[in-house]
Amino acid sequence: MANLKEIRNRIASVSSTMQITSAMKMVSAAKLKKAQDAIVAMRPYADKLTELLQNFSGSLDGDAGGKFTVNREVKKVLVVAITSNRGLCGAFNTNIIKQSISLKTNDYNNYSVDYLTIGKKAKDLLGKKNHIVSDHSHIYDNLTFEKAEEVALILMNLYLDGVYDRIDVVYNKFKNAATQIVITEQFLPIAPSESETNVTTDYLFEPTKEYIVEQLIPKSLKTQLFKAIRDSFASEHGARMTAMHKATDNATELRDQLKLTYNQARQAAITNEILEIVGGAEALNN
Repeated sequence: MANLKEIRNRIASVSSTMQITSAMKMVSAAKLKKAQDAIVAMRPYADKLTELLQNFSGSLDGDAGGKFTVNREVKKVLVVAITSNRGLCGAFNTNIIKQSISLKTNDYNNYSVDYLTIGKKAKDLLGKKNHIVSDHSHIYDNLTFEKAEEVALILMNLYLDGVYDRIDVVYNKFKNAATQIVITEQFLPIAPSESETNVTTDYLFEPTKEYIVEQLIPKSLKTQLFKAIRDSFASEHGARMTAMHKATDNATELRDQLKLTYNQARQAAITNEILEIVGGAEALNN
């Protein structure tokens, strides 16, 4: 009977876990809807702004596009790793950590690489063996453009002051609730447009193209970083919802197996008791 008690305790424990994972799944699903709507609404504006900036700056001569477009000899690199503050979201954080470390060991193995983290998981995991310039995990307490703007200004100043010659952003791009794509995006210097055609000839500039580009650059960089954080935020809830869904299914399957094992053990115990009673009665009769 001690075995039956142990199985009952395991069934109760699994059932409790299943309730927790199911509740977390529903919470993430509710948050995902809001985060998904935000990034879907923002992405066309951010992408078009970046495209215009790349086309404009790519057509300028010399330093007319501003110091953000100048390619310097790369000696020091800053990698901005965007993760979540909490776990229980599958491989969401692990993929970012792996990609961030891969950049240092493979792509930039000849350079000095530091990290700026957005998310406690990045700070905890990358901080063990790497130098972290600063952490901005608090940004998720109330995700607004103003908070992303503060981080973007820090990155721009680090580049302008010559502290780093290249800044990359690593984050999860939201595709759907079950799919997140790890993206490594060049933040600074601003990369020229990959398009072979120069679309700027279709525009008239007032007062000048150079002035417009100089005004667009800071705004574009702030928007680009905010979009990356928004993408990561939506991806986090999608990954957690999927992970909790799978955990709930696994807990349900394990609970059913434990119930079957419990019923089998209970039936075996009852059968043994009946056999003992019958055996005792026959012994008394003989």
